[in-house]
Amino acid sequence: MQTVACPSCGAPVAFRSHASVLAVCEYCRATVLKERDAVRDLGKMSEVLEDYSRIQLGTSGIHGGRSFTVVGRIQLRYDAGMWNEWYVLFDDGSDGWLGDASGQYVMTTRREPAPGWPAFEAIQVTRQYDVGFGPYVASDKRVAKCIGGQGELPFRVGAGWEARVADFRRGPSFATLDYSDANVEQPAPLLYAGTAVTLEGMKCQLLRDDEQIKASAGKVRGKVDVLQCRSCGTSIRYLPGLAANCVCPACATRMDASSPEVEVLLKGEEHERVRFTLSLGAVAKIGAQTYQVLGALRRADDEGETWDEYLLYSTQGPFFWLVETSEGWSRSEALDDWPTPPLPDMRNVQVDGVAYTRSWAYPARVLYAAGAFNWRVKAGDVVQVAEYEHGQNGLAAEYTQEELTWSRSSPVADDQVRAWFQLPAAGAAKNAREPMRQRDIAWKALLWILGLNFIPLLFNFTATFFLIALGLVALFLPMMLAPDKQS
Repeated sequence: MQTVACPSCGAPVAFRSHASVLAVCEYCRATVLKERDAVRDLGKMSEVLEDYSRIQLGTSGIHGGRSFTVVGRIQLRYDAGMWNEWYVLFDDGSDGWLGDASGQYVMTTRREPAPGWPAFEAIQVTRQYDVGFGPYVASDKRVAKCIGGQGELPFRVGAGWEARVADFRRGPSFATLDYSDANVEQPAPLLYAGTAVTLEGMKCQLLRDDEQIKASAGKVRGKVDVLQCRSCGTSIRYLPGLAANCVCPACATRMDASSPEVEVLLKGEEHERVRFTLSLGAVAKIGAQTYQVLGALRRADDEGETWDEYLLYSTQGPFFWLVETSEGWSRSEALDDWPTPPLPDMRNVQVDGVAYTRSWAYPARVLYAAGAFNWRVKAGDVVQVAEYEHGQNGLAAEYTQEELTWSRSSPVADDQVRAWFQLPAAGAAKNAREPMRQRDIAWKALLWILGLNFIPLLFNFTATFFLIALGLVALFLPMMLAPDKQS
């Protein structure tokens, strides 16, 4: 470890890794550049936005039989959201990166790219490329900007620094081609490769607890908070730091609540709300965990068939979707271990040794969105969908020009969903209306009988008035006293 004095404030700045060339002073936020025989102040580094990650500088764990420690971080934002890249130092002196996005993690280390690597502009999502160790499918392509940083880093970076990256997947394996510093003299991208991981699987220590997160971010990670729509004042339940892209259910205003100052992305207009089976904020008890509906979508295919999707979250579990179609309910979760072959235009794919056959391919358009989501979404968004089946279970690939995702679904009985959310049984409403229908029929029948018998009485109305009144009471009094089961 090397310790230098901050050229801005004089505080000690530690460089744990010999590969680190830059560190952010924790006292004055100065960006300290380490040169051969001196250090230089490159200016202030922006603080990371509301920090809800469980990871922090000093978090340690084990990956691939090697112990590691988190020593730095950069925070990156792109059109649809943001993510963290944590710089880690292994106990053998090597380094790597721990990607952290919406509760999903990947660990990668530096590798040599294969000859014939593609140009950034030429990469097409869903196509396969050999990045150095066999074919991988391009899963993501984006341009992001650095919005903050902490600790020490292996290259020069500052607020506004632009990252041009493409991600690739094969099964649980993951790779990134980083074109950020590629130029005419050095056109080759940097290659980082590794695998999807979990914090529990890496036996991570010194993770932040709820109180530490609240102290830095102002709110507890995973606790649903309420945001007032900046346009109409409607309350929106959202998840700070994880599902902070909000769409007002009343006026469709889109907001980004991932930073201290809520940003209005697009002002909406008053419109009729779409009726969903599950309401925003509805709570479900699923096993030992409590889930809450954060967002709801209505989507349609190119033939006009519609279905609804609900985003659910628990503080003890990851996001998942409940999908409601004309055929019933299903539960869908994002995959970390992707199918092989991974392309959505293949006829057959395998996951965990199980073969799935493609059944449908179609565009899906968002007709209506309301609530909070872990990415930016709006009415009119279109993705291409390829569905695969194996018995009652299914896979779905959803892709655009920028991103490809895979999810696995399984059917859920309607009675099970109603039990989770404590909804009335499917036939309860129908049965409740039935007594009213029967009484309506009885009333109409009595009116017809009265009408037919009233005609001859008109010719001698004075003499028969008492009898008419008595008959009316005898006919209608039982119906009036009959209990109304619907009330």
